[in-house]
Amino acid sequence: MCANCGFPSVPGHWTEAGASTPTDRLRARFRRAQLLQSVLPAFGLSVHDDGATPGVTLSDRTGRHEMVGDVNEVWQAAERMSGHVIDPLDPRFLAEAGDADRREDI
Repeated sequence: MCANCGFPSVPGHWTEAGASTPTDRLRARFRRAQLLQSVLPAFGLSVHDDGATPGVTLSDRTGRHEMVGDVNEVWQAAERMSGHVIDPLDPRFLAEAGDADRREDI
């Protein structure tokens, strides 16, 4: 159990499966948050991962925020907070995430 947020500790997200060290797992977490941050502003939302607590913090423009444990919960919370249905496989999102990947490679 995290003393800061009350979330139970988690073994890791499936996207961290190739990460062999704690540093690699943390890098994967930050990369995942960066990709989420590249698509969520279209709905007036932002995401932050401080690396110290399990999960991420999802916020809207009014200052409302919600801590979510994993990527699945991000989409559910994002729909609740934005009032819109959000499809993470929308071609717009995939294009934006691809653009973020290309910027990362530069």
